[in-house]
Amino acid sequence: MTTVHPPGMKPTEAITTIDLRRTPGIRAQVLRFMPIGVLALLIISVSVANPNFLRPNSLLTALDSATPLLVLAVGAMLVILCGSIDLSVAALASMCSVLVALWVPALGGWAIPAAALAGAIAGCVQGLVHVIAQIPSFIVTLGGLAVWSGIGLIVSGASTIGVTGNELEWAFMRLGPAKIPSAALIAFAVVGVFALLLWATPLKRWYEAIGNAEPAAAIAGVPVSALKIGAFTASGLCAGLAGGLLVARTYSGAPNLADSLLLPVVAAIVVGGTAITGGYGGVGRTLIGVLIITVLRVGLSVAGVNPSYEQIVYGSLVILAVSLTIDRSKFAFVK
Repeated sequence: MTTVHPPGMKPTEAITTIDLRRTPGIRAQVLRFMPIGVLALLIISVSVANPNFLRPNSLLTALDSATPLLVLAVGAMLVILCGSIDLSVAALASMCSVLVALWVPALGGWAIPAAALAGAIAGCVQGLVHVIAQIPSFIVTLGGLAVWSGIGLIVSGASTIGVTGNELEWAFMRLGPAKIPSAALIAFAVVGVFALLLWATPLKRWYEAIGNAEPAAAIAGVPVSALKIGAFTASGLCAGLAGGLLVARTYSGAPNLADSLLLPVVAAIVVGGTAITGGYGGVGRTLIGVLIITVLRVGLSVAGVNPSYEQIVYGSLVILAVSLTIDRSKFAFVK
């Protein structure tokens, strides 16, 4: 890795000259396009097993069910891109689902934005603890997982809270002649905002620099601490929004409503091609990863596989994807 500072160049611009990636070889090129190939293979396999899968209603139903996962994964991807991890997203979404259910009688449809704001504050707190106290993100968010789960249990009385009325109908309406789920449009809007921010600003380059070599990024003038806190805040914001979408879909909030999504979220991010060690990835790759996980879930259901085996498949996928994408040059030893 080399850093060049030509005369007159600002420190933050110098980061663009850091050679963050090794020259892509055949393996890198194969890994780059592998997620798209896997998605195409899965769609063909499921379609052969059940031709009804490609019907519009089936595709819209699958899209409907994928929206909370997509929102969660896009936010958590940002944290992984800078070399950290957020294990609390599912528990935070569950807690926010309880808040939405409790706040709907007073706030109506505004309960979902309010819960998203609460999630952002929770994520910001985790980011501050991680950056200021210099505690590994794994430990901070593992503790956060327990804290948010506990708060969800306390405020809900350890029970499911039902929602009545039509205040949340806007989140899962069918729009237009194609009957597109409004939740899917919300999720794609979130994806679009993240993609635009990473494409039109230096954010993606900075996050990749932090993920690849944080000390070098700091020396180059990248605001490392602010960006890491921002990543955790964005992840919390997405968790709060996902919790609201789950309530709109099930008309209830529960302290464990989204808990089962933690492993699919991590699987979607790494299977899509974002490196678990940080420094490489993006919104498009996360979108492909979410589609792979969604088609896989549908395919297992179509094939009549016991849902309990889904966890085995996800766990195996995470290990396989990490073994293929991990950059071992970063470690002298793997522990």
